[in-house]
Amino acid sequence: MGLIQNILAIIVVLGVLITFHEFGHYWVARRCGVRVLRFSVGFGKPIWSRVDRHGTEFAVAAIPLGGYVKMLDEREGPVPDEQLDEAFNRQSVWRRIAIVAAGPLANFLLAIVAYWALFVAGTTTVAPVVGDIAPDSPAARSGLQSGQEIVAVEGGEVRSWDEINLRLIARIGASGELTLQARDDAESEPREHRLPVENFLVRQDPPQPLASLGITPWQPRFPAVLGQIVDGEAAAEAGLQPGDEVLAVNGNPVDEWMDFVSVVRASPGETLALDVARGEERLTLNLEPDPREIEDGATIGYVGAGVVPVEWPEEYHREIRYGPLAAMGQAVMRTGEMTVLTLDAIRKMLIGLISPSNLSGPITIAQMAGDTARTGLETFVSFLAYVSISLAVLNLLPIPVLDGGHLLYYFVEVVRGRPVSERTQAFGLRIGLALVATLMLMALYFDLMRLW
Repeated sequence: MGLIQNILAIIVVLGVLITFHEFGHYWVARRCGVRVLRFSVGFGKPIWSRVDRHGTEFAVAAIPLGGYVKMLDEREGPVPDEQLDEAFNRQSVWRRIAIVAAGPLANFLLAIVAYWALFVAGTTTVAPVVGDIAPDSPAARSGLQSGQEIVAVEGGEVRSWDEINLRLIARIGASGELTLQARDDAESEPREHRLPVENFLVRQDPPQPLASLGITPWQPRFPAVLGQIVDGEAAAEAGLQPGDEVLAVNGNPVDEWMDFVSVVRASPGETLALDVARGEERLTLNLEPDPREIEDGATIGYVGAGVVPVEWPEEYHREIRYGPLAAMGQAVMRTGEMTVLTLDAIRKMLIGLISPSNLSGPITIAQMAGDTARTGLETFVSFLAYVSISLAVLNLLPIPVLDGGHLLYYFVEVVRGRPVSERTQAFGLRIGLALVATLMLMALYFDLMRLW
């Protein structure tokens, strides 16, 4: 069922992003007087199509991994004399720039609309209150204490752990000090804390900014009460049931859920004696965690059980909501921040500060799309906005075959006063195709490694 949800979620994400991207090209092309022959979502043989009164064929193709807008162009076939003024290649360089740039700009616009909707509807998050501080860590040396709420990072206001992580990830490679502002309670004044760092998060895969600083987010106590039991796994075979509370393992008391998880992960293939409370009953059950290999090659125990969710105290809830006008400003700011973060991540990957294994291909994106869809509409829309920004940024890179490569040629034409030669463009196309194919293969390789 999870695989089907992932597939459906990635189809929805790609379908929305591709449609907006290609519609940007189509809409501006039509307004520039260019004849559009086909608007296709997907590649390959069309599974549905229709032709409008302007002669444009709208199609949905079988392979939903892209799309294209085909315009009348003398370079791609003969054009009747009476339609020459509608050919793309006959347009002024500024019109061609507008048509090509419209696709990525449509993706930026989609992100702004998505964030605007989230800010108007309101998003609920939990306050970024510090839990444990690791001894002798940067956080400990700065004087940050358990129970404080972080309100700013590097001078920028933050209201959730997600915002904190984004600001910290933007500082990958930093050496010196990171500044946080934290307050003891809602009534107290924030105090500044300077956390010493050296080559912060360099080549960490994946980046773990909070753990690297020695910060563990506060969370309510989770008693070791089972909420879900996966059929056919070790917990079900041992006779455990939803609602059971694990009191002790091998005679050692279990105070909360993570105590139980730690023992299970450390005991692959071993038999554990569980003291279990089932209502008024007290049972002793034998549980043998199945060995399971994780990404770094280590083997852990797995039993196929989840915990009963625990409600966060009301004072830890934070709602972020704006009026329609203020939300537009916030949406533009968030889109700008995510764009800068994406560009900075590409730069740091090229100079070696970020491991290339952080590249994500279709498999990882499908998993993330499915996970966010299962989490809720709010998370899914936020994910859609981020992927839309990433698609826009990648398309604007000056690589021939991408929109950014075409824009590069057109801006060179503006400077030189004449188009780049067909020979140069053909050579650049081969280089661009090689670069894009290499990136796609690398992303797919890292996807498969994550699954393996």
